[in-house]
Amino acid sequence: MAETILQLENLHKTYDGEVILDNLSLDIRQGEFITLLGPSGCGKTTTLRLIGGFTYPDSGNIYFEGKNITHTKPNERKVNTVFQKYALFPHLNVYENIAFGLRLRNVAEDEIKNRVRKMLELVNLSGYAYRNIDSLSGGQQQRIAIARALVNEPKVLLLDEPLGALDSKLRKGMQRELINMQWELGITFIFVTHDQEEALSMSDRIVVMNEGVVEQMGRPIDIYNEPVNSFVANFIGESNILEGIFNHDFSVSFEGAEFPCVDKGFAPGERVDVVLRPEDVEITNEANGKIKGVVDTVIFKGVHYEILVMVHDTMWKIHSTRAPEEGSEVYLTVDPENIHIMRKSHEED
Repeated sequence: MAETILQLENLHKTYDGEVILDNLSLDIRQGEFITLLGPSGCGKTTTLRLIGGFTYPDSGNIYFEGKNITHTKPNERKVNTVFQKYALFPHLNVYENIAFGLRLRNVAEDEIKNRVRKMLELVNLSGYAYRNIDSLSGGQQQRIAIARALVNEPKVLLLDEPLGALDSKLRKGMQRELINMQWELGITFIFVTHDQEEALSMSDRIVVMNEGVVEQMGRPIDIYNEPVNSFVANFIGESNILEGIFNHDFSVSFEGAEFPCVDKGFAPGERVDVVLRPEDVEITNEANGKIKGVVDTVIFKGVHYEILVMVHDTMWKIHSTRAPEEGSEVYLTVDPENIHIMRKSHEED
């Protein structure tokens, strides 16, 4: 396992009396692509600003390669930032925008020329050195902002929703390019987004944040398949969260039917939350179905149909490549490995 390059230790931050980060702790490894994911106001951008040195915590510490940098100035950290608004200098051409940080450090002209050339090759913009910034597309400007950050050879690159202003097709293309850049350079990327699909497709690890705390941290596949609570289950993808009873190891009941599952360790008879992803619910025949429902709505989504099925008094969401008739009765089943059991977030009085 890679060594830890950055440690956040019990970071607490408030603005105007409102808690933004509540004793957040996080270890970030050398060379990983880690994503801070959460809704607006969850504290992810504040975390990035603390790492970059643009603001300081009320309490807690930040360690970089074992050294306390909590109050170190931004320009003295081996960290660079790419912002959502690229903050390029409109009066400078592409070459001078990329070279700007190197000139501040009095790097020799030959070295500047060599490093700018390498950066332009990395972001696939060779030949654009003397273009005006305002002549570039949004995607090209984004690449120049990345090149300007990377030319300083940081050990950590912070990316604050840098793809937010791009259209969908260009955004997906830049996602792939960022992954390739990170793999080629081998440096640590800390990426902030509120886009779940973006986080799942790009990250080595995801940190799901909510109201200034870490709800769950782990590999994308684990976050998606094994959410620890209803917030994560709802925020990462779509979920049906149902009330259930844990019968015994590998058995749970919900909606009046008993299902085999792969979970264990809950108390017999314990009330639990049952998480079913829409793509994991199967519409089947009466012989194989465990639960009956009535189709409320069918919506064509391109690669699948989104089907809303009323089961007793609960509306289930199902994704399927086949569309039943609205108003028809259907039978549903779920394979054991697709049933995820969670302890209830809030017990009723």
